Amino acid sequence: MNFLPDKYEIPNKKSGYMKFEQGANRFRVLSSAITGWEYWADTKEGGRKPLRFKMDQKFTEADLQGADLESRKHFWAFVCWNYQNESIQVLEITQSTIQRAIKDLVANPKWGMPQEYDLTVNKKGEKLETEYTVTPDPKEELPEHIKALYKDTYVNLEALYEGLNPFEENVSLDNV
Repeated sequence: MNFLPDKYEIPNKKSGYMKFEQGANRFRVLSSAITGWEYWADTKEGGRKPLRFKMDQKFTEADLQGADLESRKHFWAFVCWNYQNESIQVLEITQSTIQRAIKDLVANPKWGMPQEYDLTVNKKGEKLETEYTVTPDPKEELPEHIKALYKDTYVNLEALYEGLNPFEENVSLDNV
């Protein structure tokens, strides 16, 4: 008698957000990026939530109520295909080494737009000792099933600026 069925594996909870794991993280950028500033604030429930502002947005100290001002980071966010999870996700990048590497690829006429090739971000180390490298794959057409899935998936990156779920349609602060 077994406690668990043979070949049992704990289900992998799919999230709408891609996070870099140790080792290789392969993805394809599907959308243009939004950019801005991100702070983290404590919630009444005892958790933490991100506060995001557009790059050129004017905001006041009242907008930052409860925010850790030392937590400010520049972010990029875009929709991607995560090959490991085989799903469409939002990837937020705050690491300047990754941002610079992708920006350099975009500026290089031999590479150009990252929607035309896969990227692999390799993560090594933990906390302050973490290192990232970015490697592009040769350009190739995105498979049709991913194109179709992306076309049928609602994602509103602008909702991130309002602290809302980018996968929910017709949401606004008035509905919260």
